[in-house]
Amino acid sequence: MERDQSKFTQERYTAILEHLKSHGRATVGELAKSFYVSEATVRRDLAQMQKMGIIQRTHGGAIPFDNRDEVNIFVRLEKNAQDKESTAQLAIGKLPEFTSIFVDNSSSSLALCTKLDLSYKTVVTNGLQLATKLSPNENVKVILLGGTVRFKTYSTNGTIGIETLNSLNLDLCLIGCAGINAEGAYESSDDTMMLKKAAISHSRQAILLADKTKFNSSFLYRVAPLGSFTSIFTNASDEVIKPIKAKGIKIYNR
Repeated sequence: MERDQSKFTQERYTAILEHLKSHGRATVGELAKSFYVSEATVRRDLAQMQKMGIIQRTHGGAIPFDNRDEVNIFVRLEKNAQDKESTAQLAIGKLPEFTSIFVDNSSSSLALCTKLDLSYKTVVTNGLQLATKLSPNENVKVILLGGTVRFKTYSTNGTIGIETLNSLNLDLCLIGCAGINAEGAYESSDDTMMLKKAAISHSRQAILLADKTKFNSSFLYRVAPLGSFTSIFTNASDEVIKPIKAKGIKIYNR
């Protein structure tokens, strides 16, 4: 019998979060021993806490999710890398024609852009890694948005970048999201939400990339209703995307 059965679940969530913040990260086994519960209980707790947007699952454990900063992009690239690759592959050849495009710093967008021929196109981004990858190509014009540099996400954020987007007229916007359900696409921080809203509003068309791990989860900040997107690409199953298709929204999973 687990020793903390008398604890409220919320109290355990708080204790787990404090442990992660003080230690930086922890494995499922470490958390189970620390709180005298089974590993199965910890996994259920972590799954729910990730849906709430307060922690991020990693291989074998978790790290704290500070809502002021998204998870380190290198962690995101490693996590579910195959899902992101398969989602990106679906979009190849299906994107509308464009000469200018905004690309966010999401790992899904980065996975797709590394497969696109962006020669003689203008790429606007807040992603430092994408800007670095594209900058050696003299045939690609790269505009890196200004703002506060965030080491954890390897990106820029803030009002300076939003003001720049407000002065642009883009053909296409390509973004990922922290969570998605039939009501919209979500982010865990307000500044990321505002940046993506600005990009969508100043683009003729918008594309959303969301691998199957993002579905049926919502966060505090809604970027946009799904009807705002020209199309959505995902590797989620037919059953998972059924409620979205039922609304007449273009979503591709094969």
